[in-house]
Amino acid sequence: QVHLLESGGGLVQPGGSLTLSCAASRNIFSRSTVGWYRQAPGKERELVAQISSGGTLSVADSVRGRFAISRKDAMMYLQMNSLKPEDTAVYYCNAKGFVIVNVEGAKREFDYWGQGTQVTVSS
Repeated sequence: QVHLLESGGGLVQPGGSLTLSCAASRNIFSRSTVGWYRQAPGKERELVAQISSGGTLSVADSVRGRFAISRKDAMMYLQMNSLKPEDTAVYYCNAKGFVIVNVEGAKREFDYWGQGTQVTVSS
């Protein structure tokens, strides 16, 4: 099993910045689709930002221009700027993809999640 360990959450005032980090116990990010999700109380979990295994970036409309996702080796990051109260949520990192398990090209999918870290934006 690959373990994802998150850090960087906390309390910040509106307009402030935070950087979330996610460390993998094994370097899988370079061959994975990696993303950050968030879930506010009473709401569904939503995708915030993502990098595909091929390097394609996608960002939710609600955070475009304010958040940036990146990855390097066994680390991934979410840089959050100009934070708003509506950004308050539990944030989760995710890595998913597949590995080839035999010479015939059979695939085994994986889908790993961090434990979540609380981000609270309040004055």
